[in-house]
Amino acid sequence: MRHPYADFLHRVEKPSRYLGGEYHEVRKGDDAQVEARVCLAFPDAYEIGMSHLGTKILYGILNKDPRIACERAFSPWLDCEGEIRARGLRLVTLESASPLATFDVIGMSLQYELTYTNVLNILDLAGLPLRAASRGDGEPLVICGGPTATHPEPLAPFIDAFFIGEAEEALPSLVLEAAALRRAGVARRERLIRLAAAYPLYVPELYETRRDPEHGFRVVGAPVDPRVPARPKRVWVADINRFPFPDDSPLPYGEAIFDRMAVEVARGCTEGCRFCQAGMIYRPVRERDPVQIVDTLLAGVKKGGYDETSLTSLSTADYSCVTPLVKTAMAKLRDEKVSLSVSSLRAYGLNDDLLAEMATMRAGGLTFAPEAGTQRMRDVITKNVTEDDIIESAHRVFSRGFSRMKLYFMIGLPTETDEDVLGIVETAARVQAIARRYQSGAVVTASVSTHVPKPHTPFQWAAMDVEAETARKQGLLAEAARRRRVDLKMHENQQSHLEAVFSRGDRDVADLLERAFRLGCRFDSWDDQLRMDLWDRAIEEWRADAGDAAGAAVERALGTIPVTAALPWDHIDIALEPGFLLKEYRKALKDRLSPPCSKPYKKLLHPASVAEAEAGRRDKLICYDCGVSCDLSAMKEERLYYLRRMNAWTKPVEAPPVERREAGGAEGGSSGGGAGRRASRPQPTARIEQGTGHRLRLRFTKLGRVAYLGHLDLVRHLPRIFRRAGVELLYSVGFHPHPELSYSPALGLGIPSLGEILDVKVADPLSPDELIARLQAVTLGGIDWDAAAALGDNDRALGRVLAASELWAQLPAGVPATQGLELWRGEQPLRVKRTSEGAGLGRMVDVRRAVRDLRIVAPDDVQASAMRARLGWDAPGTGPDAGDIVAIELGVSVEGSAKPAEIVEALWGEAAAPDTSFARVGLWAVGEGGRRIDPLDVEALRRARAGSEAGPRATETPALGEGQDAGLLPGAASGLASGGGGAAGIVLAPAS
Repeated sequence: MRHPYADFLHRVEKPSRYLGGEYHEVRKGDDAQVEARVCLAFPDAYEIGMSHLGTKILYGILNKDPRIACERAFSPWLDCEGEIRARGLRLVTLESASPLATFDVIGMSLQYELTYTNVLNILDLAGLPLRAASRGDGEPLVICGGPTATHPEPLAPFIDAFFIGEAEEALPSLVLEAAALRRAGVARRERLIRLAAAYPLYVPELYETRRDPEHGFRVVGAPVDPRVPARPKRVWVADINRFPFPDDSPLPYGEAIFDRMAVEVARGCTEGCRFCQAGMIYRPVRERDPVQIVDTLLAGVKKGGYDETSLTSLSTADYSCVTPLVKTAMAKLRDEKVSLSVSSLRAYGLNDDLLAEMATMRAGGLTFAPEAGTQRMRDVITKNVTEDDIIESAHRVFSRGFSRMKLYFMIGLPTETDEDVLGIVETAARVQAIARRYQSGAVVTASVSTHVPKPHTPFQWAAMDVEAETARKQGLLAEAARRRRVDLKMHENQQSHLEAVFSRGDRDVADLLERAFRLGCRFDSWDDQLRMDLWDRAIEEWRADAGDAAGAAVERALGTIPVTAALPWDHIDIALEPGFLLKEYRKALKDRLSPPCSKPYKKLLHPASVAEAEAGRRDKLICYDCGVSCDLSAMKEERLYYLRRMNAWTKPVEAPPVERREAGGAEGGSSGGGAGRRASRPQPTARIEQGTGHRLRLRFTKLGRVAYLGHLDLVRHLPRIFRRAGVELLYSVGFHPHPELSYSPALGLGIPSLGEILDVKVADPLSPDELIARLQAVTLGGIDWDAAAALGDNDRALGRVLAASELWAQLPAGVPATQGLELWRGEQPLRVKRTSEGAGLGRMVDVRRAVRDLRIVAPDDVQASAMRARLGWDAPGTGPDAGDIVAIELGVSVEGSAKPAEIVEALWGEAAAPDTSFARVGLWAVGEGGRRIDPLDVEALRRARAGSEAGPRATETPALGEGQDAGLLPGAASGLASGGGGAAGIVLAPAS
């Protein structure tokens, strides 16, 4: 089938966001076993959504059930949305290019309030009415989950149901039942009632609302049907090991924000920070088996070809056996030349041996979150970090050779004073002073965001700082940072206040949200996309219609809330005792700290060995009776079991301590406290001896979807194919090793190729046939490995071999190829204006200097017909867009070449260029007299080199004679039955 977006993909910034076809993508098509079709639509850009762990988990779980087909969609970027709307098209899924309205269930993950306009945009582009009440019986159910689904009222009018809690266990049966009820013709309202009675769903239309007399919030009341629970209750997975983290998620085409094999090590958090919603709504703490974690990392590397991995959770430092886990994972990954990063670590919680080992990995810095600049403020937010901990962290990190540290802080916290605000810069300055004792060039960055009081936290009643006060505090920080020479980064002020409105707002603010969406607000969490002018206009229009009620709704969301008032999220039962949050709030107002739960009193870290854990069996774990019932005895036994699983029997061996440099100067240090002396960075540990390696040259195609991969994305994917194939590449040495690959010249976005060339150096001796077979078994759709040849040590590198390329251009129907041919045969310059991006400025380019030869491809040529079929092009004259095909030979030069569209514009006019299709069909070396040589014909290359060592270099090759046989690339028409050229059933028009 032809992709619905094929006509405009070449016009958008990143076409690969919309095409699907990624490695590990699941396609079930018209499978007779499928009973339910689900679309997971993520309300943000592709590169954000493809990094989201929750989507990976649910995509894997749903598709492992043969009765469920789960596909994906993401918010289209503004350029793509414009094209979709201009053509009257619909948003479609990546897997099958199916419109979202054809699915049984559309599921969206709500991670952040500033994605809400994107939620509405997805519904609108799907062709669904924005308001849930306007949808008919035949339309899919829209179900949202994620953290902000626990305070859903601003979105309530638009969403059919909100899933409350963790979905692994219940979601498959929920979507199967929803699909069955739809097939049976059950009315939409009745479907929602039955599902709400059986699953942890909040269905807004099944509840009454009322106005709270004390504070004025519009709050949710009793259900309208007796079958519906009075308060939907959060569910969670008691044993997350029953749902192993997926090791075969789709690999993003374009680079994702977190483009690595990440594994969730635990869920929930022991710290109980009073500002943190996630720490409250993901209770209790549950840990994954460390052996399962390591196995998943290794399996993900093998199946996906990743060279980066990470361990992640809300607080990885509080994973009970973090030290043996990290050391074991590093040991297994290092020999694979795969790096490991660990989020949310605390340097004071890691032994010196582990810190030293981490310093040999690729990361040059670590990140910590003191959150507040004074000890009083850290006690208010119950951040169990002391000033001594921060100083100790700085010494240990920078003494081990790390060169960067990032510190996260917040302003706008309850009871905050100017002293607390300025303490942020003072803390960063103290850390920076320590860093410079070890390394004069060390970088310490203080990143400061604005606190937004969140529902279901102890601070849910606290006021949000008004914009003017936030701006004043940011000014204090900026001045202090300038004076103390601290690198300071601050979050945008207005975004935080919008976030607060939709965090603590009631159903009244839904009208504001819809107005902003209809005015064009999108991607409000992106600094460069936030349109405060449109939000201000939406607020003005809302106030004009709603009067004082509009202003009151915003003030209620931003101001102090009485602790006795009814709240817009009270009807969602997240399993916390009603008095727990209030008790913590009152402790905060008295500057009182609450130690971490599930840990022994006054111990920041868990036992790091079996011996230590057994010695502390009698230590009682702290519990605040928050309402979530934790089996503390079972928790202690599980942690002990995990330590045994990791063979962590005794206390980890400490590395020799590094000299600590104090302010007054250290022993053997220079004046100024050692400033300017760089701490010795641990060298990478010895890697497996790679040997001299074996050089090979390969030819591969770039067809279908992968033609829309940019060159840098292709460079990222090719080494992963080799890793999946079990072919060890030779790498450079150092902290940032790179595979030794050489590529042919980059192609323009959307231009397919029948003959890309790659030079590679592998560790093991492989025959060309074996290498091709291995690569072909794990390749991307559209990349077919057609041929390979072994190179000797003295054979020239690819950059010195390639001298010419052939480009095919299929002109629009009605544009005679002979017109351009006549111009080419003339002698006058062929100039076009090359315009610089953005500025509209440009320079004149003579394309004649780049073009070596030009000829018309005969329509009845057998080999040309096979190549045309492989490209998916119609024969000239057989379709409305199928004009003559012209072969254009270009010189390959380090100075660059003319762009394909520029050549067509110069020869056939500006109007012809946008509708011309292009493809590269071959790359060559050039011998004596301009004779073409296949770059994989190694013997011919050697003879040509031996015969004329002083001949023209690749960048100086003479042009072919006008009447000379241009030929076709050997092997360009091969592989027609390989399946790669068909792009997995999706036909894409090559770009202009």
